[in-house]
Amino acid sequence: MTETILEMKGITKTFPGVKALDDVNFKVKTGEIHALIGENGAGKSTLMKVLSGVHPYGTYDGSIFFQDKECQFKNINESEELGIVIIHQELALIPELSIAENIFLGNEQARNGIINWNETIVETRKLLDKVGLKLDPQEKIKNIGVGQQQLVEIAKALSKRVKLLILDEPTAALNEEDSENLLNLLLDFKKQGMTSIMISHKLKELLKVSDTITVLRDGQTIQTYGVEENQITENIIIKDMVGRDLSNLFPDRTYNIKENIVFEIKNWSAYHPLDTDKQILHDVNLHVKQGEIIGIAGLMGAGRTELAMSVFGKSYGKKISGQLFKDGNEITFNEVTDAVKHGLAYVSENRKEYGLILMDSVKNNLTLANLNKISNNNILDTSKEVVEAETLKSKINIKAPTIQQRTVNLSGGNQQKVVLGKWMFTDPDVLILDEPTRGIDVGAKFEIYKLINELAEQGKSIIMISSELPELLGMCDRIYTLCEGKITGNIDRKDADQETLMTYMTQSWRS
Repeated sequence: MTETILEMKGITKTFPGVKALDDVNFKVKTGEIHALIGENGAGKSTLMKVLSGVHPYGTYDGSIFFQDKECQFKNINESEELGIVIIHQELALIPELSIAENIFLGNEQARNGIINWNETIVETRKLLDKVGLKLDPQEKIKNIGVGQQQLVEIAKALSKRVKLLILDEPTAALNEEDSENLLNLLLDFKKQGMTSIMISHKLKELLKVSDTITVLRDGQTIQTYGVEENQITENIIIKDMVGRDLSNLFPDRTYNIKENIVFEIKNWSAYHPLDTDKQILHDVNLHVKQGEIIGIAGLMGAGRTELAMSVFGKSYGKKISGQLFKDGNEITFNEVTDAVKHGLAYVSENRKEYGLILMDSVKNNLTLANLNKISNNNILDTSKEVVEAETLKSKINIKAPTIQQRTVNLSGGNQQKVVLGKWMFTDPDVLILDEPTRGIDVGAKFEIYKLINELAEQGKSIIMISSELPELLGMCDRIYTLCEGKITGNIDRKDADQETLMTYMTQSWRS
């Protein structure tokens, strides 16, 4: 396999105040799976947006050659016409439309301006078969799981006669089973001669399926490896990504766990907000001590996020029952502001939808959850706001030119720091962290882990939800397991391993 399908030469792309790409060279062979990796902000997604025409010709320096022809894409339609299709990390599907409508949206099976629905359904079934989905083409997107939605996106790409498939963090929101299915599908496509570029932070997955790995750091090409030839390891990749050794993926911690229980949940139950006959949480009991980090593990659909949101001011669910205790005293939350007043904070798994106002500045996002702290008689003290925001930016090492930078222009890891900073500004006693490192690289993860450890050392109580078992095992003092909305295990760190956790996570309590 020597034929080159893609070559990008001397690509340089600048945004206001930031050079995102600096003379990047990138070459992909026909029929291979080529991994593109690097820390958040390294320039991976920007490079692919240049390739696909999202950043049009004229907004960057350098040259793109596809199948030996120089390309100057002015928009994404021009790249798709040649068979270059990108699937972004945030899925671009419309929930209220059917699978068939989503797949052929903008590419309708029409004659004389009239859609042929029979042809659309037939072609959709063929595409779904190719990606291994046994679904009704007329099923609405909102009724299928995230893993299935990812496969619908790939089916949509196939409908455009894709020659080069670009996947940006395709398994970030998937469980292990769905991730495995997706990786196997890419290997099947490879056998059929399709070329793929895969951006991911999950190094084990990349080493499993990739033929070639290119590492970017600070907008520059660092190294390209042939996976089989060089016998590349995770440690080598990590060192190239972050520019230093990370011999331990989890930072050292000074333990400061007290015996007093700060927060306790007793007999907590909740029903689905729309289908109020469907019980989601069943008599959940858990507690966290001062300075302790507890984990919540569970498969997708186990009720982890539903538990966090229902507790945090009843922001999820109906017919909620049970008791909450703070420092031994029963408390009641009827809305989010009640939870915040009682010293709770919740970092959502979806930072872009629930955690941040992306188009607003870093400053405004950092101070948003506690405006009273920077106000006098309900009038905002803008000078004080700047001081507090600058202090937080420095304290948690947010990489942004200024606090006036729009949050949307930050990398995923720095956006996550802004979310954490926002809630740290409320000085909470209990932090509920829902997938705090989802979609960020190993270097940024290490910094987030350090922040979490520092908060625990200061006496904060941390409840950490994660779908990554190594993360829970590396960070938590105790780990609760959830299965079908009920606690099935409470395991001390010294007794926990992945096999034990998985056993409890799949241990149905129903008769």
